[in-house]
Amino acid sequence: MSKEANFENALAFAADLIRIPGLPGEEGDVARRVREEMEALGLEEIRVDDAGNVIGVARGRGDAPAALLNSHMDVVAEGDHDEWEVPPFSGEVRDGFLHGRGAMDIKGPLALQTYAAASMIGQAPGDVIVAHTVLEERGGLGMKHLLESGSVAPGVVVIGEATHGDVCIGHRGRAEVEVAITGLAGHASVPARAHNALDLLGDVLAAIRDLAEDQPSDPILGASSLIATMVDVLPESRNVIPDSAVVTIDWRILPGSDDEMLENRVRDAISARIPETPEGLTWEVRMAIERQRTYTGLVEDRNLLTPGFLMSADDPMILAAAEAVGRREGQGPAVIRPWKFATDGGWSCGVHGIPTVGFAPGEERFAHTNRERMDVEEARWGFERYPLLIAAVQKALDE
Repeated sequence: MSKEANFENALAFAADLIRIPGLPGEEGDVARRVREEMEALGLEEIRVDDAGNVIGVARGRGDAPAALLNSHMDVVAEGDHDEWEVPPFSGEVRDGFLHGRGAMDIKGPLALQTYAAASMIGQAPGDVIVAHTVLEERGGLGMKHLLESGSVAPGVVVIGEATHGDVCIGHRGRAEVEVAITGLAGHASVPARAHNALDLLGDVLAAIRDLAEDQPSDPILGASSLIATMVDVLPESRNVIPDSAVVTIDWRILPGSDDEMLENRVRDAISARIPETPEGLTWEVRMAIERQRTYTGLVEDRNLLTPGFLMSADDPMILAAAEAVGRREGQGPAVIRPWKFATDGGWSCGVHGIPTVGFAPGEERFAHTNRERMDVEEARWGFERYPLLIAAVQKALDE
C-alpha cells in the first residue's frame, strides 16, 4: 500500500529517522528505513550502492535534465543527553519545532526531499533522482563514490542542507592538514637523553597563526581561514618525554585549492619560524588521511578535503530557482547567498561541474548543537516550494 506524499507524512517520516542513531559509517538502520519509505511512496529503481547510498527515481512526464535531490544520512554525535532540552533521539514536535539530532541537519530536509520527489511522479519536467548519501560529515565519501560510479547522470543537483529558505550557491571547502613533529622519547627524569617533540610546538602554532593572517579572499565566499584544533602526543604518559606531536589544522578553503598548495603554504610559514631545525627533531606537513569504512563494508583511505564551489548568482538556473522559491515573508525572489559550512555540493559542482543549488528549511545556527530543531511551519512552506523549485531548475536547463 503506497503512502500519500503529503507534508504530515513527511514530518512523521522525519521524526522516525531522528529516532534512529546514525553516526558516519553507521547509517545502516537509517538507510533501511529510507529505502522502506521510498518503496512505500512508489519511487522506482530503488537501490543501495556499494558505499551504502540509497537511490530512487521519481519518473517525470518529460525528458528535461534529471534533477538529483541529495541529503546525507549520517549525523554528528549527540553528546551528553542531559544537556539537551528535548531528548536528542525523541523526534518530538514541541512548541512548533521538530527537535532532535538531525532535525535540520539533515533528516528533516531528507524527508521533505523524498516526499517532494514522490509528489512529482508523472508531473516533473524530467526524472527526479533521490540520492541520500553516507559519510558527509567526514568528507563526503558517499557523494564522491556516487558520482564517480556513473550510476546517476543528473543535469542539476539540489542539496538539502539548511538555507532558512534562501537559495545557496556555494561555500568554502574544508581541509585537514597535519604538522607531524618527531623526536626521541625518554624518561622525564632524564631530559638530556631525549629530544622532546613538544619543543617545536610553540613555533609551529605561531606559524599557523602567521598563516591565518595572510589568507586569500573571495567577494562572495569571504576569506579562507585556518586554525589549529588539536594536538595529539605520543606516548601519552605524563612522565614520558614524547617523541611524537601531531598538530591538526582545520582549513576552510576557497574553490580551486589543492593539496600541494596547502602543504606548501604551511611549510613556508613554519620554515620562516624555524629556519634551522634543532638536532634530533624533524617535522613534516601532510594532508590528514582517515581510513573510512561504510556500513556496507567499503573501505577507503581518504584525504579529508571537501572541495568548495561557487555558482554565479546571475546563472539563469539560479535566478529561476530564486524566483520559484520566493520569500516566505514578503515579495520578490529568494535571497541568493553562500553557505557558511561545507556540503556535498563541493563534489557535485566543484569536482564534477554539475550545476548545484541549495534549498531547505532550517537555521544554520542550530547545526551540530544540543538545541537542534526545525520550525514546522517553515518546513511546511519549504515542502510546498520544492516542487516549484525542481520544475524551475529543470526547465531552465532545458531551454
